[in-house]
Amino acid sequence: MFKPLPLVKDLVLVGGGHAHVQVIKAFGMRPVHGLRLTIISRELATPYSGMLPGHVPGDYSEADVHIELLRLARFSGARLLVGAVDRIDPTQQRVHFGDRSVRYDLLSINTGAAPNCPFELPHIVPVKPIGRFLPGWRGLVDVLQPGQRLVVVGGGAGGFEIALAARRRLGADKEVALATGTELLPGFSAKVRTLAQAVLAQQGIELHEGFRVSSASTDQLTSESGEVLPAAGVLWVTGVAAPAWLGDTGLQRDESGYIAVDERLRSVSHPNVFAAGDVAGMGTQERPKSGVFAVRQGPVLARNLRARLLGQEANLRPYKAQARFLSLLNCADGTAIASYGDFAACGAAWWRLKDWIDRRFMQRFQALPEMDPNKPPAADELIDDDISTDMRCGGCGSKLNATLLDRVLSDLPEQNYPQVLQGIGDDAAVLAANSASQVLTTDGFRSMVDDPYQFGRIGVQHALGDIYAMAAKPSAALLNVTIPLMSEAMMEDELRQILQGVTAALTAAQVPLVGGHSAEGAELSLALTLLGEVPATRSGAVLKTRGKVDDLLVLTKPLGTGTVLASAMRGACSGADYAACLAVMEHSNQSAIEVLLAHQVR
Repeated sequence: MFKPLPLVKDLVLVGGGHAHVQVIKAFGMRPVHGLRLTIISRELATPYSGMLPGHVPGDYSEADVHIELLRLARFSGARLLVGAVDRIDPTQQRVHFGDRSVRYDLLSINTGAAPNCPFELPHIVPVKPIGRFLPGWRGLVDVLQPGQRLVVVGGGAGGFEIALAARRRLGADKEVALATGTELLPGFSAKVRTLAQAVLAQQGIELHEGFRVSSASTDQLTSESGEVLPAAGVLWVTGVAAPAWLGDTGLQRDESGYIAVDERLRSVSHPNVFAAGDVAGMGTQERPKSGVFAVRQGPVLARNLRARLLGQEANLRPYKAQARFLSLLNCADGTAIASYGDFAACGAAWWRLKDWIDRRFMQRFQALPEMDPNKPPAADELIDDDISTDMRCGGCGSKLNATLLDRVLSDLPEQNYPQVLQGIGDDAAVLAANSASQVLTTDGFRSMVDDPYQFGRIGVQHALGDIYAMAAKPSAALLNVTIPLMSEAMMEDELRQILQGVTAALTAAQVPLVGGHSAEGAELSLALTLLGEVPATRSGAVLKTRGKVDDLLVLTKPLGTGTVLASAMRGACSGADYAACLAVMEHSNQSAIEVLLAHQVR
């Protein structure tokens, strides 16, 4: 039977864009021995921009237009971390998001660009990022009244399609206008623009060309020339801008602020960083910021990341951006406009072709093949001479390296609590005693989530629940953590992540971590031992044996987390359900028990 080697390299994918979903699937189809694939994404489902205009009027469901990253991650054996990246440190090789960071050996970025909207008003909704657009669009649909006007700002392909889609969704009792600072569909042929103008007129959409928005209020837009356009709602579909956080990466950027990459999609300043899609500046191959180019970059990016990991620099393949390609513009009435060079046509056949192309692309990620887990990877394995599996003791010799442990422990916040006479650092913790009765519990399990930081937080809440259920106040904690064998750098980062999660949750509960034990093992796991005190104001701990027949049972959290987690492990759970489940598991029961105690819970 095939036996995997320890993990020695970490490939981190920032963003779940059109290029990265292809990378994830490619590594699932042909795993690299010794590689851990890590995905960091703000959202658990990736929307496909090509089908968005079909979703707005209801032709496609939300499931039709989204790729479930959780399902794709399970297929590829990747770990999926949820968060919005705000900084990259290429010197330390760390990706920062929220209040923490993870390390990488090889990094790829496919996050898309930022909306280029200068106004922050509740009725102005940027189309990008799509994940934020959809709830904003639904909100506009709910509040727009008959006779009011929706203005779509942006006369490119996206603005044209969204205006027509919105027209159909809103119905005939509301007005829709399309405002563009230039001519309609710049970059397209005169034949295409003529067809597009006819479609807009036929569907009753006002076209305002040369309308450069200079100011906006709650009910109107004003152009640079002083023209006023009433607007109860606005969809902003103009060009995009480089994300602001790129300015703090240390990566070389182009004149527009995007990551400068060469023809192999590799950073021109840092060879272990790649980028694709809207976030990448392609230099002489620069094209409009469109999802179609990210889709075409995906296979090249996957091949080049694999080659880089395996040290096969000669196999890096150049990406050649097409100068001419077929564009199919959805008219939201069962027809589409086709454009290829000087060719232009409009009809139902072109819509059927677009629908077929889009559905075929999505099917690649919605109907994943069954893979044999015992089949060895097709690619050559990664090798790390520093790791040996021949002499790994399962007893005291399995403790983590002391120097590694010291480095991680030195990063933790100081545990200054009056009841702690001796904390971390000795054979045992010394705590000040008093006359109150004490409770002691231990709780632990193997990781049920991809994110070690989140696993630490969940583990703490689960263990604290035992103390709270006794109507006690937790006073100290000991932690046992088991880290799977990997390269030392990866083990150190894994330990750092889980300890940061544990201490974050314990600090929020004002509980000191006073010691513990670390070890190597087959999989990531933790166990917490907690000491608590029953306040002198109570007659004693709340015990389950005091329950009586016909007592009212109050649930402080919903049931079914095990079912959701089991489903997620099999790639059969939606990202929304998974995120909701983890949010419940990370939530403390402390406030709930305080309420119950106030009502004399038994």
